[in-house]
Amino acid sequence: MPVPILLVTGFLGAGKTTVVNHLLAHAEGRRIAAVVNDFGAVNIDAELIAGASDGVVSLSNGCICCSLEGDLLRTLAALLRRDPRPEFIVIETSGIADPSDIVRNLMDPMIWREAPLETVLCVVDATTTEEALNDALLRSQLRAADVVALSKVDLVDAAGRAKLRDVVRALRPAAVVVDALHGEVPAALLFPADLDRVPAPREMGPRRPTADRFETLSWTSEHLVSLPRLQQAIGRLAPKLARAKGLFETVEQPGRLTVFQLAGGRATLAPGGALPAGALPAGVARARMVFIAEIGVLSTAEIDRVMEACIEAG
Repeated sequence: MPVPILLVTGFLGAGKTTVVNHLLAHAEGRRIAAVVNDFGAVNIDAELIAGASDGVVSLSNGCICCSLEGDLLRTLAALLRRDPRPEFIVIETSGIADPSDIVRNLMDPMIWREAPLETVLCVVDATTTEEALNDALLRSQLRAADVVALSKVDLVDAAGRAKLRDVVRALRPAAVVVDALHGEVPAALLFPADLDRVPAPREMGPRRPTADRFETLSWTSEHLVSLPRLQQAIGRLAPKLARAKGLFETVEQPGRLTVFQLAGGRATLAPGGALPAGALPAGVARARMVFIAEIGVLSTAEIDRVMEACIEAG
């Protein structure tokens, strides 16, 4: 029996992982395999986790989650060999990926026979401005979509949502547009009711030339982070950032991790897990941050200089 694929696309910080989290946490008996870029961002309730091996986390509700590393087709082939076999596969793309390239790969006859592409879901931040919708990559993500999910709709009034829907429908008239508060998208729009039905292959448009646009820079420290200083540092870097995320131990709450996210110009802090009792071994980072920016906008030297100001040596 073929295993249908749901491809989740969307710009940096749009809320793709929130949608995947919701699908996994509300699987309702479906065996879903999720292939994600950021393994640590999959926020599954602790009681759902049954174990991990070979880069795959098994969940007690029958779902599994693995990291999208290396060749996608090889990852899919490995998932299809698992016992029990998943009933659905969800692939979360990178926020800087053009889904048309991934769709083209999924048209591989060997994969299509076993795991046909059923639905392309594009997640769009409802606060996205009309000017930002002119971005060529975002437009490409929208044009590939069967379903467009508007995330963060609670941050926009009814008039703003209606205006965004009009722009989205003009770009992709064939797509179904839905609100996705807290990542909730109706499963009936994403998964086929008849598992024996194989969808028709998609007609691919001309291959567009691609160019590297974004780069990822990282920063780590063995020292505690001061939250007020961190806020100042992020305030300086934010205008140059497309996305940022981090995990760190703070001066204000030693022994606990804090999760930092910057997306769509909005920064959030959330509590992470408790650290093991006792001193951390030398050389173990207490702070890990990842910054995504357009190539040439930021340098490692600038990040080091700004971020070093928010640590407290000890």
